[in-house]
Amino acid sequence: MTTDASGQDRPVLILTMKWGTLYGPDYVNNLARGVRRHLARPHRFICFTDDAAGLEPGIEALPLPDLGLPPGHKDSRWRKLALFRRDLGLEGTALFLDLDLVIVDSLGPFFDLPGDFFIIRDDDLFRPKPLRRLNPERDAFLHSVGNSSVFRYELGAHGYILDTFLADPSDATARFEISQQFQSAQLAARGHLHYWPRGWCVSFKNDCVPRGLRSFRHDPALPAGAKIVVFAGSPKMDVALHGGGQKWYRRIGDVRWLREIWEGKRG
Repeated sequence: MTTDASGQDRPVLILTMKWGTLYGPDYVNNLARGVRRHLARPHRFICFTDDAAGLEPGIEALPLPDLGLPPGHKDSRWRKLALFRRDLGLEGTALFLDLDLVIVDSLGPFFDLPGDFFIIRDDDLFRPKPLRRLNPERDAFLHSVGNSSVFRYELGAHGYILDTFLADPSDATARFEISQQFQSAQLAARGHLHYWPRGWCVSFKNDCVPRGLRSFRHDPALPAGAKIVVFAGSPKMDVALHGGGQKWYRRIGDVRWLREIWEGKRG
């Protein structure tokens, strides 16, 4: 818990976002149940959404925060940057979770690390890309990028991220491929970019599924110490948890254990 101006403890915040039709309410509901199972401290679970239909009691549904794009700029792909609005209407410490992940162990440690901002190092979720080394400067930058599937921050403390984007959104989208690259660059420039310990957030494809021919002999398994399974890249969560995502060079075996965790049928 964090402490407010009066010295009273207040719940930590769990934030997620849902818009459009890609993810139904079951994703939000399952995520909220996972948080309840794996977070002992008092918390509020808040979903920013354009459609609250089907969300279970206990989930606070709030309107999607406005990105604040200037007239004539309609590219809203970087909607997640709106979480850095200074006037979001919330205060305290927040842990943001994407909908396409599975919580498998305690979330408590994510709030215990001292520091102002923590995120997954994107490279921790993917296998090395040797050709990147041909451009050392680009390689160093990509190694610094945080994957925004799971990040913790103080609400209102990093408004400069959104301010810088809105100052020239066309330049930002031209220079950076995706919002997490832009976000990471702003955080790093101010010394605020810190990463979760490697192994807390793991990739389903690269850390759970055995590599190469081993995948034809062994089923996916959870690495020791993992707390969250992230579906970075392909296959996506809805495909993998229902038996899809096979390749000629990669088998995805029995994942009932992970689907049951996501559905709340096992801890």
